[in-house]
Amino acid sequence: MTYKIIGDSSMDVTLEDRKNPTLELVPLTLIVGDQEIVDDETFDQKYFLQQVAACPECPKSACPSPEAYLSAIQRGNADMVFIITLSHHLSGSYNSATVAKTMYEEEGGTSKVFVLSSESASGGETALGFRIREMAEAGMPFEEICEKITKIRDELVVTFVLESLETLRKNGRLTGLKAIMANVLNIKPVMMGDHGVIQKAGQARGINKALERMVDTALHLVKGRTEEKILVITNCNCPQRAELVKEMILAKASFRRVYLADMAGLSSLYACDGGVIVNIV
Repeated sequence: MTYKIIGDSSMDVTLEDRKNPTLELVPLTLIVGDQEIVDDETFDQKYFLQQVAACPECPKSACPSPEAYLSAIQRGNADMVFIITLSHHLSGSYNSATVAKTMYEEEGGTSKVFVLSSESASGGETALGFRIREMAEAGMPFEEICEKITKIRDELVVTFVLESLETLRKNGRLTGLKAIMANVLNIKPVMMGDHGVIQKAGQARGINKALERMVDTALHLVKGRTEEKILVITNCNCPQRAELVKEMILAKASFRRVYLADMAGLSSLYACDGGVIVNIV
C-alpha cells in the first residue's frame, strides 16, 4: 500500500528529506510584531532571529488551517496517510488536522487517515515520522502502524537546553527578574517533555555543563536498549553545538540511527538562537 506522512512545519528535517515524495510539511505562520512569516522552504533563519531579537513584543505562531491539512491529504492519493503534529498541549495544529480528517471522510475520501499528536515538537515529530516510514516500507497494515506508533510515541524522550530565556520571559513563563538573574549567573535550564508538557529537569552553570546534564537526563529516561532506538538532534543556528552533543551521547550509548537537522521557523521561535533539542525513540 502507498503511504504519505504529513507533518506541520515543526517537524525539522534536512533539505534533502524535504524533497522525499512521501513527506509533506504544512506550514505554520510566525508572527513577529506586525510581520507574518510563513514557515516553509522560504524561511530565512538568520533574518527571523534578528527580527525576534529586535522586537519588544512576544513572538507568536498560528497553526495551519483545516483546509491546509485537507489539501495535503488529498495530494498524492496515497492509500495510507499519517499526520504528525505538534503536541496538542502546545498548539492547535492537532485540532486542525483532526478537523481536516473529518472533512476528508465526510467528502467521501478513500485514503485511510490517522492523526497523531506527537506530544512533542521539532525532532520528536521527525523521529516518529521515521518510525512510521519504517513500518510502512515493511508492509505493515495501517491499523497495526497506528497502534504501534502510539505506543512508541508514549516512550519518546525529549530533553533540551536553551541558550536564551528571552522568549520564555516574553511569553510570561519566566519573570523578568528570574531571566535577568539566570543571565547574570550564566544559569542554563535543562528542560524535558513529559507527554507534551514542558518540565524543568535541572539546571547548570554554563552551556557545556548544561549540555552534559541534558545528555545524562535523556539517557536516564530511555526505556529499553538504545541500540534499538533512533536519536534525533535539532539545533537553532548552532550546528557545532549539536555535533558536540552527538559526540557526548555516542560516547555513552549507541543507536541504530543518528540524525541531525537544523530547526525551521516554529522551533527557532521557541528554542531561540543556540537552542539544542535531543529526541530518542
